Amino acid sequence: MTAPRIERYATIVIGAGSAGLATGYHLAQLGVDFIILTDEARIGDNWRRRWDSLRLFTPAKYSGLPGMSFHAPPNHLADKDEVAAYLERYAEHFDLPVRLNTCVQTLTRCGDHFRVTVDGMMLEADNVVVATGAFQRPKVPALAAKMSPDVVQLHSSAYRSPFDLPEGPTLVVGAGNSGAQIAIELAKHRKVWLAGRNTGHLPRRILGRDLFDWIWPVLSRVTVDSRMGQRSLRSSHHGDALIGIPEQELVDAGVTRVGRVTDVRGGRPVCEDVTLNPRTIVWCTGFKPDFEWIDLPVFDSALAPRHERGVALGMKGLYFIGLRYQHGPTSSLLGGVGADAEWIAQHLAAR
Repeated sequence: MTAPRIERYATIVIGAGSAGLATGYHLAQLGVDFIILTDEARIGDNWRRRWDSLRLFTPAKYSGLPGMSFHAPPNHLADKDEVAAYLERYAEHFDLPVRLNTCVQTLTRCGDHFRVTVDGMMLEADNVVVATGAFQRPKVPALAAKMSPDVVQLHSSAYRSPFDLPEGPTLVVGAGNSGAQIAIELAKHRKVWLAGRNTGHLPRRILGRDLFDWIWPVLSRVTVDSRMGQRSLRSSHHGDALIGIPEQELVDAGVTRVGRVTDVRGGRPVCEDVTLNPRTIVWCTGFKPDFEWIDLPVFDSALAPRHERGVALGMKGLYFIGLRYQHGPTSSLLGGVGADAEWIAQHLAAR
């Protein structure tokens, strides 16, 4: 049997989303030898697969990666395809070494270096930056399995438009920004219930200026170990406030608010002891980490990376980037990941 081919690099970055590309930019600036791996056929495909009407809630002026602003009017809220195109242009502009169609199967340690297994071959590196983001696997509650088979169920990651769903009433589960946006869109064509607690809302504009003109300068300086950062982290566990979607907009759209889904009776969802009869359920219940491919002792009991500002604890040369609240509230946002990427690249180059 032929031994697998082995390629050697100083640094391997796994993931070519905003976190991976921003890290690549800073590594290139520091003259570090590296390669970026992605299972996508085209940079930005992860955004192209999202629902058709999706828009960022951060304006273009706060959505750029390091070295290249987002090419749009400052207050423009970019759609998914504009974000995908921006990421693709970014990689091309800085000539980042991205290897497409490369699915990482395992990440292990072998002596003083790391091994990355991809499609029948091995890559070795002194450093690895995991840039696959904060959450990768759709999260759906266990009670979904108890629903009747005649109820069509899909996660928000598989939702594209109202016209792809069967006719009939729809229950949207999860009342965060994604759930509210999808519920309003669906309500133009059918009866819609929105299940979940009211997380409140922040207005799109304050005193004639965009919300983020006021809060971005603060959020970008807040760190997770500060009092404000800890308060922000605790509040995020209860759901993020709706941005630019007041309760009245949901009412005007015809969306009916219901409580959390707590049970299933006769194959139908129960919300606060009221049994609903939807034809379709859209689970806007977020994502969870998927690091099962990493065979290294760097995770806590909740399977989250143990790290300090993205530097893995107890495993020299391993880094994480793009995690939610990695260093502050903007760490996982398109316009905020660059600061963490710069810090990690500098830490890596100084080893």
